[in-house]
This record gives sequence, C-alpha cells and structure tokens, in this order.
Amino acid sequence: MRTFKLRQTAQPPHFTEAQRAGFAAAITRLFDEHWQLGSADALMLLGLNEQSRTTLERYRDGRPIGQNRDLLERISHLLGIHKSLRLLYPENPEMRDRWMSLPNEAFGGNRPLDVARAYGLPGLLMLRAHLDRRRGH
Repeated sequence: MRTFKLRQTAQPPHFTEAQRAGFAAAITRLFDEHWQLGSADALMLLGLNEQSRTTLERYRDGRPIGQNRDLLERISHLLGIHKSLRLLYPENPEMRDRWMSLPNEAFGGNRPLDVARAYGLPGLLMLRAHLDRRRGH
C-alpha cells in the first residue's frame, strides 16, 4: 500500500514593518502619481472591497501593508507590471502611465484594468505574463 505525504504550502515571506511601509508607499505612489487611479480601481487591484477606503488612506499615510499573502502577491505583480512598462516604454512615460487604462487589442479591446477586475489575481498574472512575453522573457 502506498502512503502519500501531504505537501505543505509555503508560508509567505516575512517582511519587516519598515519593508511593508515601503511597499505601501510604492504602491500608492504608483496608483496616484503614475497610473492616476481612483480609489475604487486601486482597491480592486489590491483585492480589497470598496469599504476599505480607510485602509488605502492608511497606506497613503505611510502605514505598513499587512502581512497578508494575497495582498503582498498582488503588490508584487503590480510593481512587476510597472517595471515591465518602464522597460517597454522608456521614452514614453505617457504610455506607461496610461497603459492600464487604455483599451488593448491583446485583451479583446478591454482595458488591462478590466482584465484585473474580471479575473482578480489571475488577471494580474495574465497582464504581467503578457508584458513579460513582449519583453522577450
């Protein structure tokens, strides 16, 4: 008789409070200064509901992101998307800042924001993978 060992899921990496505060500053700067998103879109991208506006304000005020695996993974993908856009459009800051909000033929004419809204975290993965392929990775 075969025995099976259950595979344990990896624990999320532990980040210090200072690191998580840095993530909060980086993601709110990305949303506010670069992508110029409203609170509803920012909350959606972070996987938070619309009643979490105070959470977003706390992040803007420099409070650290929680030690939440889903939230940290989303932030990682969002910052990865931003990095890819900076590499793809080094001479076109308008395009890299507006890309999330522009209709895109690669997504059936939908905006990348719409893809993220429809599919959640897997949507962010789709967006990041699309940009990585465009970069040749």
